[in-house]
Amino acid sequence: MSWIDKLVGRSPIGPMQKHMQVAVSCARQIVPLVEAMASGDQEAIRGCRAEIDRLEHEADEIKHEIRSHMPRRLMMAMERRDMLDILDQQDSIADVTQDIAELADQRNMHLPEALADPFRELATRVVAACEQGQRVIDELDELIETGFGDREVARVEEMIGELGRIETDTDVLQDRAARTLFAMEDELGISTVYWHQTILWIADLADYAERVGNRLRLLIAS
Repeated sequence: MSWIDKLVGRSPIGPMQKHMQVAVSCARQIVPLVEAMASGDQEAIRGCRAEIDRLEHEADEIKHEIRSHMPRRLMMAMERRDMLDILDQQDSIADVTQDIAELADQRNMHLPEALADPFRELATRVVAACEQGQRVIDELDELIETGFGDREVARVEEMIGELGRIETDTDVLQDRAARTLFAMEDELGISTVYWHQTILWIADLADYAERVGNRLRLLIAS
């Protein structure tokens, strides 16, 4: 490698975008997982878990590759620690999705009919938040190429604002699902605890997507 190659290193932008794509693909599996739980189809639950495990492993491999090859000094608008922080938030999307699938499979969790629609609505909106987070990260290369130009910054800030609005929707849906759950607490007994944890984890996916956007917003503002 020439001296300039050693100084700049391999750009992490493309791998960061690929990692987010895989993490969001992982999160998308929450929708069929919820459907499998609603129908009480244990084989389908296991199938969703297997696909989530595969995608989470792929995300981990990309993450390790990024960490191994990211130079200590980046000749770009973002510092190494900033990129690694964004990477950690992205990776949490895949990790928590895996936690949800493991619990659903291990406990043979079959959704009560009254909870099915609240879970579906929450899962669908959470995936929308993750997909919006991916759109934001897909703009990273454009931000760098334009030197954080005003027009591109304004475009990304609007996308991050929309991400925040979607995440707020998920807060409302999380509350609705939790209220429906707690109204059934006497009927469900100890299972209430596990269903509530599942609601929290599903909602967490939108939180991590929003953190990706917020971290990038801080970089833009600095």
